[in-house]
Amino acid sequence: MVVMMSTNPRATVTPPATFVIIPTYNEANNLPAIVSALFALAIDNLHIVIVDDNSPDRTGDVAERLRRTHPRHLHVMHRPGKLGLGSAYRDGFRFALDQGADLIIQMDADFSHSPDLPHRIPAPHPDL
Repeated sequence: MVVMMSTNPRATVTPPATFVIIPTYNEANNLPAIVSALFALAIDNLHIVIVDDNSPDRTGDVAERLRRTHPRHLHVMHRPGKLGLGSAYRDGFRFALDQGADLIIQMDADFSHSPDLPHRIPAPHPDL
């Protein structure tokens, strides 16, 4: 959590930047629903990072359309081919850390992880 000082005697607190990393390969049908479910949680400063491995079902195009709807909070990484789940998470985590993430959550696009997972994780302690 970042605390910004102002001329006002009260400090302004910025909500923690929460990043959800979603690797995709042939998830064009699932992606709009999972993105909608996550943004419906109304978590302040929530970012979604979609890491697509050049899906033949055009998941990357679906992700770009969704990004236009949420330009400041949905990020899309296009990789040249099927490079694997582990490296997709690694690349997504690196991006999130470079953007100043306070909390990073990994999630699958197929709803094998409940989309309300971010609500069940406590916010980072301000002293950490």
